[in-house]
Amino acid sequence: MRSKCKKIFVALSIAILPCVLFAQSNKVEVKADKTKQKVYINISGKPFTEFIFTDTMEKPFLYPIYAPNGQTITRGFPWNPQPGDPVDHPHHIGLWFNYENVNGLDFWNNSFAIAPEKKKQYGWIRTTKIVTTASGSKGILIYTADWTDQDKNVLMKENTVYTFSEVKGSYVIDRTTGLTAVQDITMPDVKDGMLGLRVAHELELPVKQTKEYKDDKGNITKVPAIKDSSVTGNYITSEGKEGDAAWGTRGNWCMMYGKKGGDAISIVMIDHPKNPGYPTYWHARNYGLFALNPLGQKVFSEGKEVLNFKLARGEKTTFQYRIVIASGKEKLSNSSIAALVSGFIK
Repeated sequence: MRSKCKKIFVALSIAILPCVLFAQSNKVEVKADKTKQKVYINISGKPFTEFIFTDTMEKPFLYPIYAPNGQTITRGFPWNPQPGDPVDHPHHIGLWFNYENVNGLDFWNNSFAIAPEKKKQYGWIRTTKIVTTASGSKGILIYTADWTDQDKNVLMKENTVYTFSEVKGSYVIDRTTGLTAVQDITMPDVKDGMLGLRVAHELELPVKQTKEYKDDKGNITKVPAIKDSSVTGNYITSEGKEGDAAWGTRGNWCMMYGKKGGDAISIVMIDHPKNPGYPTYWHARNYGLFALNPLGQKVFSEGKEVLNFKLARGEKTTFQYRIVIASGKEKLSNSSIAALVSGFIK
């Protein structure tokens, strides 16, 4: 009898083992290393991204970010320069969240390239605490940060919840950021904001002529024309705007897609109906900046709309966004995106 039970136990173990291994392989692992000021996120045992909150950088960010096929979708420069990386806009790094004008301070354009005598015009987001990390079918990261001036006077307090998951083979990042005003806050309509991603060179759109871009302080950045045949990117929005025509238009989602590592790579940003300024404007540039800015309405509408977002001291606002990264033979279909939108807003 004991021998028979043992055989049944072994048989059941063999049958169950693949299920256990499958469950483990799909686990999202989130692990903090406070000494290195990083949080590592892995999906199915493979690297997905890292949350970097070093106090040597002007903001926290996710970098690198990998597609499911193992290809990086982020530019390496300036954190980890790679061969062929464009070196324009050194404040573009990984995936980040900030704004060009908060009480007159520029959080967006701050970087090592700003001269010390001009730094007082720029803001800094300083991570104060890694509150929670949790692993499982979904990974959770919660952190707090202070939006400060150069003297560390706090303008706003940030509480951000990241949820990392895999949905039907796509990697998903859900970000919910609460901002609480420590003092009266004005965030007037400007071009540069709020959720930004700087993509790998191959995913940029082909730039046919050299262009110059000027920020609100008159700083000029020159982006040269691209003759590299590996550059294959494109945009399409929920409203059907494609390529360069996506910039400065509204939509509840926008997808950047191109080829890397032999696969089609799709990156989708999704807005939430409860966000200020919904549906957002797309600050989607052909040279590799994929960003959304719900607060820059006067700029993008050429003066037809004005928001001039404000928070009274003690008041709080919340921004919720979903970022989807997929790889495969074809770009994500509109029906697949619709399902991801529906799952997010519910």
